[in-house]
Amino acid sequence: MHHRAELAIHQYLKDAVEGKTSMSDSTIEQITNDIKDALYRQFSSSKKRDEFSLRMSNIGRPSCQLWFEKNHPEKALPKPNTFIMNMMIGDVVEAIFKGLLKESGVEYQDSEKVHLAIDDTLISGTYDLIIDGAVDDVKSASDWSYKSKFESFDSLSKGDSFGYVGQLAGYAVASDKKIGGWWVVNKTNGRFKYVPASDTNIEKEISKIKKTVKEVDRKELVRCFEPEPEYFRGKPTGNMVLNKNCTFCDFRQACWETLEVLPAQKSSAKEPKMVQYISIGKE
Repeated sequence: MHHRAELAIHQYLKDAVEGKTSMSDSTIEQITNDIKDALYRQFSSSKKRDEFSLRMSNIGRPSCQLWFEKNHPEKALPKPNTFIMNMMIGDVVEAIFKGLLKESGVEYQDSEKVHLAIDDTLISGTYDLIIDGAVDDVKSASDWSYKSKFESFDSLSKGDSFGYVGQLAGYAVASDKKIGGWWVVNKTNGRFKYVPASDTNIEKEISKIKKTVKEVDRKELVRCFEPEPEYFRGKPTGNMVLNKNCTFCDFRQACWETLEVLPAQKSSAKEPKMVQYISIGKE
């Protein structure tokens, strides 16, 4: 365990399973109010979802993705019908997790809106919570993401296409607090853990944010990633595939017009996996 609060939460949950404790009315009211606020935010917002602004929640993402969001939002792939449901799952997890912290006797400072000034640009956002003077974020994750992406700070930072490190660094600087880490809850089985962000180079992350602000204001797109060669049994196939960092980008098709999703061109599997190809070449 990496955080003192982990043991307290585990003990509270153990007691709850064994019928040795209950949840207070005030905590239940807090959780339901947080979920109520999330429902209004997700379903009753007057702000269009494609209305662009630089926010703490997106400032750590690749600048090419943000460039498209600002300049050509109409080129985004359509969001699935499950998009809001997925957002709500994250909101519910955060609300319940904060309730567990409270019932476990862990004192924390709740969400607060903060602002980060980068030259003439003001970046705003609301952090999740502060414990022991450090800013933390609560994330819900798939089983794969929980085990792989959030295995450690190192594994997260190497494939941080959603910009979680930059986001947390921005919160820390804007709130004038230490950087904490991520409380990660597995949506599949309810397991949770704390991933500390103590190895974050704050100055480097703020420099990235400054660079992103400038890149987004450019007239022309500057790609952050190039296609990757495909390999089969350790040898290149001659085909180029979409960079792993672009996998979940809503603008991958607009950015790479030749993108095709095809069964693996080289495979020994009975049912080859689907691959995002940029080009099909020769060996």
